[in-house]
Amino acid sequence: MDLPYAHGGPPLVAELRREPADFRVEEILGFAPSGSGEHAFVLIEKTAANTEWVARELARRLGLAPVAIGFAGLKDRHAITRQAFTVHLGQRAEPDWQALDIEGVRVLSVARHARKLKRGSHRGNRFEIRLRAPQGERDRAQAVLDAIVAQGVPNYFGEQRFGRDGGNADLARQLFAGARMPRERRGIALSAARSELFNAALAQRVAAGSWNRALDGEVWMLAGTHSVFGPEPLDDALRERLASGDIHPSGPLWGRGELRSTDAVRALELAVADAHAELARGLEAAGLEQQRRALRLLPRELAASWQDDGLAIRFALEAGAFATTVLRELARWH
Repeated sequence: MDLPYAHGGPPLVAELRREPADFRVEEILGFAPSGSGEHAFVLIEKTAANTEWVARELARRLGLAPVAIGFAGLKDRHAITRQAFTVHLGQRAEPDWQALDIEGVRVLSVARHARKLKRGSHRGNRFEIRLRAPQGERDRAQAVLDAIVAQGVPNYFGEQRFGRDGGNADLARQLFAGARMPRERRGIALSAARSELFNAALAQRVAAGSWNRALDGEVWMLAGTHSVFGPEPLDDALRERLASGDIHPSGPLWGRGELRSTDAVRALELAVADAHAELARGLEAAGLEQQRRALRLLPRELAASWQDDGLAIRFALEAGAFATTVLRELARWH
């Protein structure tokens, strides 16, 4: 899907991920290990390694079932990332963590914790990214960076959600046409279908310039949470909360049940669902319920510096947001 830009289109062309060190991710959990319990809380740095593969290798090397391993979120493979895993040891002796010898994996610290890490239990992620050999207008690039700080970016689902050449959405169409799939593959397909519908609705609002402002019938999402409220009449208090970043307009994560939105927002969202009826009806039949996602993403702590070998960018994002969604406003990459 050709998604519109919020800040005039990317002023740069650059190389992304020439090497794993060009894309660094640090998980922000928002809590510390409890210090006691049946789980080992293992902080790991992985290089060019898939999160789920690391979890499987931990289980295999320790002689445990895969269900014994917990983690909060999937992290980029083509990167250097730091994230926590929990390992349910029960009454087992503490293993020699440094002797695991998993390729691309370094154990940084180990503590005890009372419970398994669950998906989505982290607060967010901090990124350090280097765009190599950038070509283009530096002055306009700085203007785009300033606009991102002031206004944020459309909270699109990133390209990772859709797999190689966008094939995960086609996988969803196969599923809805009756193909049988294992549970994990089915989950990937459903997630891609939902993401494509959300991006389509958000793209309509970006094109209309309403992705970061209120329309009639808006459902609001409280920043940093999944809590929603509204629709309700727009007043000065809501305008102030929107301007400060305390609340965001939201869009549909499609499923069965009634849309919460009304008026102009509801009409737009229903039109998008009708235009993608195969995906919308398939998600409803699969039993997913209507949910919401913020339309606006506000990176925190954003800083950028030009260096001899490229442009270095640092920022933090809440859980579920994509770094490439921020970068796409600034650069096209290869």
